[in-house]
Amino acid sequence: MNNSTLAPHESMELHEALNFKTLCLAKSKLMQGLVFDQELKALMQKDVIQSTQQITELQAIYARAPFHAPVPNSPTPITH
Repeated sequence: MNNSTLAPHESMELHEALNFKTLCLAKSKLMQGLVFDQELKALMQKDVIQSTQQITELQAIYARAPFHAPVPNSPTPITH
């Protein structure tokens, strides 16, 4: 069995996880502006940093998908 590429169902599950982490990252970034508690804000910033690292790791695995779709280097901002 060739382990250099992912099976189609693994690719789809990884795609869903990547989308979920990207949405979580966007929500944490956006909600930081609405939070006044410094402890909560620090926790949310920690989540942003960890989510960014996890997205980078998922993108590296996603490169092994059997189909070739472009993967952005960073999440597209949803607000300007």
